[in-house]
Amino acid sequence: MTNLLDQRYGAANAPSALPTSAAIDLMLSHRSVRGYKPDPLPNGALEAIVAAAQSAATSSNLQAWSVIAVTDPAAKAECAALAGGQKHIEECPVFLLFVADLARLNRVADRAGLPHAGNDSLEMFLVASIDAALAAQNAVIAAESLGLSTVYIGAMRNKPEAVASLFGLPQGAAVVFGLCLGSAAEGKGGAIKPRLPQEAVLHRGRYDLAAQDDAIARYDAAMADFNARENPSVKAHWTVHSARRVAGQESLSGRHVLMQALRRMGFFKAE
Repeated sequence: MTNLLDQRYGAANAPSALPTSAAIDLMLSHRSVRGYKPDPLPNGALEAIVAAAQSAATSSNLQAWSVIAVTDPAAKAECAALAGGQKHIEECPVFLLFVADLARLNRVADRAGLPHAGNDSLEMFLVASIDAALAAQNAVIAAESLGLSTVYIGAMRNKPEAVASLFGLPQGAAVVFGLCLGSAAEGKGGAIKPRLPQEAVLHRGRYDLAAQDDAIARYDAAMADFNARENPSVKAHWTVHSARRVAGQESLSGRHVLMQALRRMGFFKAE
């Protein structure tokens, strides 16, 4: 485990003497993969991964999410184009679209002759999105336990209405992210990317923003070392990279109009 912690945090920032388990080691080993073999998934793997996803916690047992498994090459190519040309979407044998799904709840309420105005709230969009995220993370862990690789695709939110039209989503359903699923191509396994030191993330009793400054400076150094090995073309520190990512609407890849799009798709109409 010590080596995994060194990789996850950088040796200078790694916690020491922590309890471990096979599950923790698996999660510490996570890395994003952006290159895939065309090999199909093993028989039953998709269904096992979805079973794991459905075993995640869900608010009030509403299960306000769905997932679309995309295997058609043409459909994956359209997804890749909508995501700004991410080739790994086309390469992976299965591309999963995780859906914040209030449409099913609207339908069961209609069939029961009951109102569903609560679904028009921001709260229920958050419930559905959080449910989808929890399910997807279970799916990732399950996939990696089977020797498969993954990478999340947030760019499915760049053009949410086009994605919804492509896959026939009804009002009250939206893809909140995608997930590539498959076997890593040769040389594309990726490396474990360092995360912020725990001093920047773990607050004991009370949140302290100023106390994070030293940990963030150490993280800049850890990421500089990582990029020198793995991404030498990346010169900016994490601080600069992150600041650029949130600098303005032009850095959001079209998602600055996401609220308006989601309203047209049937979400938080009451807000």
